[in-house]
Amino acid sequence: MRDTERALKAKKSGIFYGYWIIAASVLCLGIFSGCGVGCFSLFVNSLQAEFGWGRGDIMLAFTLFFLLTGLAAPPVGSIVDRYGVRGVIAVGSLMAGSGFASLYILETTWHFYLAYLFIGAGMAACGQVPASTMVANWFVKKRGKAIGIMSTGIGLGIFALSPLIGSFIIPVFGWRTAYLALGIIAWILIPLALFVIRTKPTDMGLYPDGVTTPEEMAEINASGILTKGLSPRATLGTMAFWLISVTFFINGFSSLGANQSLVPYLQDAGFPVALAATAMTVLGLGSAIGKFFFGWLCDKIKAKQACALSFILLAASTIMLIFIGPSSTMAVVWLDALLLGLGAGGWLPTMSMLVSRNFGLASYGAIFGMVSLLQAIGGSAGPLLSGYIFDTMNGYFWAFIIFLILYAIAIPAVLAVRRPKSFV
Repeated sequence: MRDTERALKAKKSGIFYGYWIIAASVLCLGIFSGCGVGCFSLFVNSLQAEFGWGRGDIMLAFTLFFLLTGLAAPPVGSIVDRYGVRGVIAVGSLMAGSGFASLYILETTWHFYLAYLFIGAGMAACGQVPASTMVANWFVKKRGKAIGIMSTGIGLGIFALSPLIGSFIIPVFGWRTAYLALGIIAWILIPLALFVIRTKPTDMGLYPDGVTTPEEMAEINASGILTKGLSPRATLGTMAFWLISVTFFINGFSSLGANQSLVPYLQDAGFPVALAATAMTVLGLGSAIGKFFFGWLCDKIKAKQACALSFILLAASTIMLIFIGPSSTMAVVWLDALLLGLGAGGWLPTMSMLVSRNFGLASYGAIFGMVSLLQAIGGSAGPLLSGYIFDTMNGYFWAFIIFLILYAIAIPAVLAVRRPKSFV
C-alpha cells in the first residue's frame, strides 16, 4: 500500500498514524531489550556447565555486544537523520537475528564473541536510536509521554521473553534451541520496518501530534521546535553534553552491572534458574512501569530531576540486593527486582528528553547516538567488571559497592546540567 493511500485510510479511521509508530517502536525496543539484554544472563550457567567457561569469559560476550550497540549508535544516528529509519531497522533485524540463530551450533568462544558482535551492531540499528528518532518526529507537544510509552518496550520485552526463554525453552528444549528462537523473534522486525514504519509524518502527508490543519502546523513551525538545534560538533563543545554523557555512562555501568548479575547471584544463593528467571520477569515489569512513569514525569518536571530520582531507586535496589541471601523469601527478591526495574526504567525517557531539550531536533539522531555510545561503553564494562570480581573474589559484594559509589557521583552530575546558551 502506498503512503498516500495509507494516510487516507488512517484519516478515515480517525486513528492518528503516530500511534502505530509508537506501537512499532515498542516492539523494536522489546526485541532489543528482551533478546539482547534481558535473556543474556539466563544462558550463563548453561554455558558454564557445557563448556567450563568462567563467568568473566562469558560476560565478555555481553561486553562486546553492548559496546557494539554503542559504537554503532553515532553512525546509525547519522544515517537515520539522512535516510530515515526503515532500511536501517530492516538490516539491523537481519543481522541480529542471524547472530542469534548461529549460536545454535556454538562450540567455541570465538564464535560466541563474533556472534554477539553481529548482534550488537544489528541491535543498534533496530533499537533505541531509530525508535526514539521516529517517535520524536511524530510527537511534539506530548513528546515526553510518547517517549515514555515507547520506552515501555524495553521492560515489556524482558517481561515477556525472560519467562519464555528461562522458564520454558531452556529447561524443556535446551539452550541451543533458545538461541534459535531468539533469532526468529529478532527477524519479526523486518516486515514491520518495510510495511508499517515511517520516519516522519511528512512522509505520509501528515502532521505531528495528529494536527489536521496547515494553520496549526504553521504555528508549530514558527516555534522552530522541529528545526532548531545544535550541530554534533557544537554539542561536543558544551558542558551539558559531557555531564549528560557521564551520567549515562554511570547509568549503563552500574544498572546493567547489577542487572546482568541478578540471575547468577540468585542461583548462587540457592534459587533454581526458573525462580531466578521470575526475578528478571518482575524486573522487566518494573522497567516497563518505570519507563512510562518517567516519560510522563518528564512532561511535568525537568528531565534532569526525573533522572536523579531514577538513580535514587537504583541505589536503593542495589543496597537491598547486597542483603539478599539463601534465607530470603521470593517476595523480597521480587521487591528488589521491581525496584531495580523501576530505577532502570528512567534511562531512556530521561536521556531522550535531555538530548531534545538541551540540543534540539536538528541533529537529534546523531547526538542521541553519541550519548548512547558513552552509555553503551559503561553498560559493556559494568557486567564485565562484576563477572571478573566474582571470579577473583567469589562474590559480587565489591561490585555492588562500586555501583553505589558511582550513583553518588551521577546524581549531582545530572542535576548540574544547564541548557547551552547557544541554543537558548
